Amino acid sequence: MAELTQPAQILRMKQLVARLSISKSSIYDRLNPRSPRHDSAFPKPIKIGSATAFLAHEVDEYISFKTQNSRSAHK
Repeated sequence: MAELTQPAQILRMKQLVARLSISKSSIYDRLNPRSPRHDSAFPKPIKIGSATAFLAHEVDEYISFKTQNSRSAHK
């Protein structure tokens, strides 16, 4: 019997802004390789029609990664 999996949760830009507590322009800065604030670890967007969205589990992994790095840097 096939294993049932949960569908991926999708975050739209407004939800991502709320979850990360940063502005839309800060998100675009982190995504832009030409920006001095580019973050290669930042979750990559996906396109759903004409909308930009992010996978919630990738955002959660990013938050966890940043938290661990921040805490280990302050030891």
